[in-house]
Amino acid sequence: MKSTGKVIGIVSNLVTVETTGPVAENELCYINLAGTDLMAEVIKVNGNKASVQVFESTRGLKNGDTVEFEGKMLEATLGPGLLSSVYDGLENNLATMEGVFLKRGEYTDPLDHEKLWEFTPIAKAGDKVVAGDWLGEVKEGWLPHKIMVPFAFKGEFTVKSVIEAGSYNIDKVIAVLTSEDGEDVDVTMTQKWPVKVAIKAYKEKPRPSKIMETGVRVIDSFNPIAEGGTGFIPGPFGCGKTVLQHAIAQQGEADVIVMAACGERANEVVEIFTEFPELIDPHTGRYLMERTTIICNTSNMPVAAREASVYTAMTICEYYRAMGLRSLLLADSTSRWAQALREMSNRMEELPGADAFPVDLSAIISNFYSRAGQVVLNNGQKGSVTFIGTVSPAGGNLKEPVTEGTKKAARCFYALEQNRADQKRYPAVNPIDSYSKYLEYPEIVEYLDKTVEEGWVANVNRAKNLVRKGKEAQEQINILGDDGVPISYHENFWKSELIDFCFLQQDAFDKIDATTPIERQKYMLDLILGICDRSFNYEDFEECRGFFKNVINIIRQMNYSEFKSEQFDKYLNELNKTLDENGK
Repeated sequence: MKSTGKVIGIVSNLVTVETTGPVAENELCYINLAGTDLMAEVIKVNGNKASVQVFESTRGLKNGDTVEFEGKMLEATLGPGLLSSVYDGLENNLATMEGVFLKRGEYTDPLDHEKLWEFTPIAKAGDKVVAGDWLGEVKEGWLPHKIMVPFAFKGEFTVKSVIEAGSYNIDKVIAVLTSEDGEDVDVTMTQKWPVKVAIKAYKEKPRPSKIMETGVRVIDSFNPIAEGGTGFIPGPFGCGKTVLQHAIAQQGEADVIVMAACGERANEVVEIFTEFPELIDPHTGRYLMERTTIICNTSNMPVAAREASVYTAMTICEYYRAMGLRSLLLADSTSRWAQALREMSNRMEELPGADAFPVDLSAIISNFYSRAGQVVLNNGQKGSVTFIGTVSPAGGNLKEPVTEGTKKAARCFYALEQNRADQKRYPAVNPIDSYSKYLEYPEIVEYLDKTVEEGWVANVNRAKNLVRKGKEAQEQINILGDDGVPISYHENFWKSELIDFCFLQQDAFDKIDATTPIERQKYMLDLILGICDRSFNYEDFEECRGFFKNVINIIRQMNYSEFKSEQFDKYLNELNKTLDENGK
């Protein structure tokens, strides 16, 4: 029997309810407002009083309004049709709603119940199965979408029957399973799972053993992220966080992309809606949207819905991971999620932590990041969830609580720098402050040595040291002047500039430069380090001129014939002519 209650207090989206029966934390409830049911979630229980956060506006709500508790948590509906869709944090399908805005108390179905899917059975009668095992599959776009034993099922089941291959809608019973108690259970193509509980339908969760190529040189070479790894991108406004995430989404080695726009400005969300359907997937030549799901809650939506969006996005990623696919979750921005947590904590008058964020903010962030990872499924197949979030610290302060809390959880740190963005050095990732802890993993080092070249990590570290020395030399030159430092300082500075301009900087909007395979990254870095390793006599003009002519020839080699640029070639010719004509 469901518990009921009545409203006894209202503070914006936080409503206090006096209950008549047992109520659990994170339980869903509906508040009746003049015949309209408003969805809410229990966030605190104290005796017979429950604090619930409403996912919508509470305007017009009054004391005495009735509340009915559902006895279940906020759940995501999982099944064929999730890809190519746009949802809000409650998984309302924004493409099928009427008008521009959802009406208060109106909820849309996330999946199409009329569409037919070509089902192919995998399991057969008599098979023993557990939660997460594959019963059949349908084609979702060009990806195999596995129909699985619902994650909520406990214990071992015996397959009694599986429907034959054919076209069915998602409500069709595709299999009948018999439990250990002898009870028959029907399985359709859909299932539900609470978004704040991790899906653990796998055998083991090993350490990452390979990198996920993104095509971005400053990430793949200098600070690679592992497949199934975690990373975050903090930086001030206007430094290119969103553009960098979009580049990773388009070029990253992943089967499924989930974009979570959590509390972003409406204009940025509109850009996602308009640009993503037009983007071409470089891996398949098809539209990128065919393997993408977008979860969005703009900054003007209630904080409760904003918080739910990241959990819904992660649950969808875990669902596809259980199919043996590589999922990539990009959250923009987790700062808005943390601000939503702060707002609710303050309304409940909880003891505040640093900058008024919840005391347990770091634990909440760590718990969420821990849901990413690579897993080995019950059938031996592998799947992964790679998570990269952005952080928008106020004033670009990387010492604020959200950035510091995320640093403890994420293994990759891509610090965007205002100074680099002002100089148009994109992506504006600071190569010195940023890091990847995966380079300390023996499995990752072994993978890079095997797939790129022996000693690749050592070469990358050498390039990082050259950039670091150049930064130090630049500071000395700025303080003491050009003539106040030895010429070796100038040499270190220009070596670092060569690495910066030719390797670290990358044009995300250029057809050629937007993505760089790891093989080409190796070729480029080897050429650049070859230049930096050269030594010559500073006093001998002819030797210096010969050195720079050699640099021009090496850079010309980097201008691949298939990527040839006439403008770049013209520039090199002019530089060569200058060296021939000018004096010392």
